[in-house]
Order: sequence, then structure tokens, then C-alpha cells
Amino acid sequence: MDFTHEEAHELAREKGSNPVLYFILRVILVPVMKVFFGLQAKGVENIPKTGPVVIAPNHKSFWDAFFLAAVVKRRMHFMGKAELFQGWRGRLFVSLGAFPVLRGESDDLAIGTARAVLERGDVLALFPEGTRVSDPDKLGDPKRGATRLAIETGAVIIPTAMSGTEKRKWPLPRKVRIVFGEPVPVTDLQATPEHAGMLLDQTVWPTISEEYAKLRNTPGLIAGGLAAAGIGYALYRRSKKN
Repeated sequence: MDFTHEEAHELAREKGSNPVLYFILRVILVPVMKVFFGLQAKGVENIPKTGPVVIAPNHKSFWDAFFLAAVVKRRMHFMGKAELFQGWRGRLFVSLGAFPVLRGESDDLAIGTARAVLERGDVLALFPEGTRVSDPDKLGDPKRGATRLAIETGAVIIPTAMSGTEKRKWPLPRKVRIVFGEPVPVTDLQATPEHAGMLLDQTVWPTISEEYAKLRNTPGLIAGGLAAAGIGYALYRRSKKN
């Protein structure tokens, strides 16, 4: 039975993920992912055990959220494109902590649900790129939605890099690796586009870019990450002067 966009968000806000179903799925998936995908994660200890957290990873695959949920010990919530929330599958996703977002337009319901998740002290995964970037050697253009929500709710933000989840032309063996960066506090920032952009450009995205480059071992990406860090620092200095 289908439910409306509004009903999906109501369920996500009032009930969130089903703890029993979430636990069972992790028990099943974690061994499978470790055996067949060589899943490895570093920096899991950087994720606070309590309080609101925004995990900000790059985005390569539909399965990214599942790999994250397999290694993050706290129950995690995440956005998914509205087209996925149909029938039994939609109810399953909501039970696992997902909620729909309309693509190509401003979705106040999705933003409100994301804010509600963080305000009740839970963990939310938000992909700064906003959409999947399938090319394994490239990252997309980040948006400041994740940093803006973190600042608005006082949530700690965790820059996260993922590699190995992207599609391949041939079914070759692969290793999925995840690196969680050090937690970035937002207490000294204001919920403005300028501060959200500064946090993204100065800290969050350079960290993701640099860690992803290390995972891919691509010098060009490392240089790009360092350049982004330099630009972010320049913007920070300029904001201080003003």
C-alpha cells in the first residue's frame, strides 16, 4: 500500500527507524559486506556516542547509506529520492530511518524532517554533492545544505570519504573503504549562507577531498583538495577582516 509524501515524513518524524528491524538488518548485512566487499572503516571512534551528528560523505552509489549503516554503531537516518518510496519498499526504507526528498525543487518537508531528526539528538547522513557521482576519479560540486543544517541544530559534522561503492563495467573484486574525519564543531558559527559556505569550503569539503584522494591514491585529487583548503582559508581571512 502506497503512502503520500506527507505521510512518509510524518512517520519519519514521529517514529523514526524501527530499532528491532534496524538491528536485524545490520546482523545480516555486516558479515556479508565484510566478506564480499572487504568493508573497512577508519575513524568510527570520531562519531560522538550521543547528541546530534551530521555525517557528510561523498556519494557514489545507492548502496552508500547501507555501507555507512553497517559501520556506524548508532542508528542512522538519511534522505532518499522520493521515487524510491513506493509501496512496501517505501515503508521498509522509512522503518530503516530513511525519508523522501523531492529532486529538482525545494522540499521544505524534507528539510523539516532532517531538522527534526537532529533536534531530537539523532544521527543524519547528508551527501553534500546532493546526487551520485559515478566516476570513481571525480567528486561532484558540494552544496551547503549539510553544513547549514548542522549549524542550525548545533550538530557536530563528520566529514566522511567513501571509496569502492561506485559501479563498474566488469564484476571485478573491489574493496569498500570508509574514513570518518575528526568531528567539526559549529558552536561559533551563525546559521547564515556565508558561514555555512565557509564551513563547507574551509573544512568539510577539503577534508573529504583529501581523504578520498588518499583512498584512491590519486595525486590530482590531493592537489585539488589542498587547493580547496587554500581557497577556504582565504575566504575565512576575508570574513574576519570584514
